[in-house]
Amino acid sequence: MHIEDFRNYCLSKKGVTESFPFDEHTLVFKVMGKMFAICGLERIPSQVNLKCDPDRSVELRTQFDGLIIPGWHMSKLHWNTVIIESNLPPKLITELIDHSYDLVVSGLTKKLKEELKNL
Repeated sequence: MHIEDFRNYCLSKKGVTESFPFDEHTLVFKVMGKMFAICGLERIPSQVNLKCDPDRSVELRTQFDGLIIPGWHMSKLHWNTVIIESNLPPKLITELIDHSYDLVVSGLTKKLKEELKNL
């Protein structure tokens, strides 16, 4: 998946914003102010950090060894680094984006969930 396709897919999700809170090379996607995807734009091949259920993280890292690895500069328990410019199926990458987004949404306060619902 090309980085622009990744970006467009993230931005198509409800309540998502993008920003550069750390530096000019690290693009962060948030839903209702909470991070669900981080992309180091200088990284070649393109790779992103996505939140993931800990049990699923282990399974994915085993199944896609070298293409899905523990989250770089993130909690290794809850984040994976996914090499998106690889032979990973685009459908899997979109599923992982959805999974990350859904995990973050599930942890939002009741008030923020209601705001998201009403967008």
